[in-house]
Amino acid sequence: MKTYVQDGNIMTVPAPAAVASGGGVLIGSLFGIAQKDAALDEDVAIVTCGVFQHAKESAQAWTLGAKVYWDNTNKVMTTAASGNKLVGTAAAVAANPSPTGVVRLDGAAR
Repeated sequence: MKTYVQDGNIMTVPAPAAVASGGGVLIGSLFGIAQKDAALDEDVAIVTCGVFQHAKESAQAWTLGAKVYWDNTNKVMTTAASGNKLVGTAAAVAANPSPTGVVRLDGAAR
């Protein structure tokens, strides 16, 4: 197909801030998980769809299928919608407290 560019599950973007491998990257409505460490403005491949274990707001219990948001200030996943970007759903139950949760990123722009 002449107009096809890529599948979009992995995209290379300039890092909006320094990011470690496995860290979240938010640019406008585009969110993904960094595949490698990157400095500010360095190209970094981000994975926009898939299931990831990631740091979460510890003082939250997650239910399977709960909406999960990215807290770009604290660089953690959260179920708190206010001021945060919806990025997917909880792919497993997470206890309160717990440092990480399992998130299914759906790749949707919101």
